[in-house]
Amino acid sequence: MQFNILVLMKYTQTTLNKVEALIEESGYIVRYERGSFQSGFCILEDKKVVVLNKFLQLEGRINTLIDLIPQLKIDAETLTPESKKWFDDIMGRYHAANNSQEETGE
Repeated sequence: MQFNILVLMKYTQTTLNKVEALIEESGYIVRYERGSFQSGFCILEDKKVVVLNKFLQLEGRINTLIDLIPQLKIDAETLTPESKKWFDDIMGRYHAANNSQEETGE
């Protein structure tokens, strides 16, 4: 499911770094590789590796990682305060988007 939670966030390298840090603090490795990933990513769950298409631009990298976060096994209690804030914001927007879709029947 694709949802846009970046309404108030900027597409900058700093944003990408913070999202990557959140994922890496949860024990995942973020890699950028060549591949024919239809959606721009691949998750190797057993190895906790997230592989993104290296040809994605900055905006695509940020959007893809944020869309992946709800699918990953992340324990918010193990995150740094800044990453926890980002995680809570991302998950709050994810749940709000899901709730609004359920209400409209989409």
